[in-house]
Amino acid sequence: MTHTLLGAVRRYVETHGDPAGLAQTPIPGLTTIRSRRPSDLIHAISRPLVCLVLQGAKQVTMGAQTLTFQAGDSLLITADVPTVSQITRASFGEPYLSLVLELDPAVIAELSVEMGSLPATENAAVRFEPTDLEVSDAALGLMRLLDRPASVPILHAQRVRELHYWLLEGRHGAAIRRLGLVDGHHRRVARAVAVLRTDYARSLRVEHLAEIAGMSPSSFHQHFRAVTSLSPLQFQKQLRLIEARRLMLAEGVNASSAAFAVGYESASQFTREYGRLFGLPPSRDTVAVRDRTEALPSHGASSELPDGMGPG
Repeated sequence: MTHTLLGAVRRYVETHGDPAGLAQTPIPGLTTIRSRRPSDLIHAISRPLVCLVLQGAKQVTMGAQTLTFQAGDSLLITADVPTVSQITRASFGEPYLSLVLELDPAVIAELSVEMGSLPATENAAVRFEPTDLEVSDAALGLMRLLDRPASVPILHAQRVRELHYWLLEGRHGAAIRRLGLVDGHHRRVARAVAVLRTDYARSLRVEHLAEIAGMSPSSFHQHFRAVTSLSPLQFQKQLRLIEARRLMLAEGVNASSAAFAVGYESASQFTREYGRLFGLPPSRDTVAVRDRTEALPSHGASSELPDGMGPG
């Protein structure tokens, strides 16, 4: 078991995991996740990533599309898109276990040049396939570095590059290749998304975001929605609401304080939009989540994960 990817992830998360079952490794963008019970619905605007499911099962919904994936599958997300996910199979004896790596467009661009001109597809932003053996082996190589901390700063970049190579070479290759197109719409929109993620609490003009993306305002609006499925304003709104919910659940902040902290000027508007996204107004939602959590044994599971970790 210790010589398999499942065994390596299990051992690492049991040693380093926080109470929510997350262990963010010293390797940038690499996270291990464990849940010992099915989860609540997790709302997130996910970053481009690959998630290797090693045990248990999970469901991810984006718009009208719902995917169910389980041990042996790898979930791919190729854009910053809103998702609603839920761990559906997990127990104390057989917890849900997964390994998540954020995709690096610069590495993908470099490898794409070296591998030659291969087609990029415009497939759905969320998809899954059986995990290729080479991908699993490369992920195990990354995990083994963690047993020798001194090796991480020296070797992790080439191991991450190797994993990206096998992703490009395998079933997911055509879908992620577009992330490496230096002047492609995805990379341009990603520049604006980075600003929105950093400055979500500020009022940002679409013209300013379009300038960052190197597009006209009308072209930017069109391509932003095509990539993320949301308008820039809707994207910022969801970021604000997800962060406000995290503040209330994880830090005990009251609804009004959370609303103002994320940039709302009207508590009543915040309450309306919160209820529209999460199904309940803020006070009732937080009470319901805490009641469900207290009713179950504390075995390392959380209804809320850090930004970008929802589909992990």
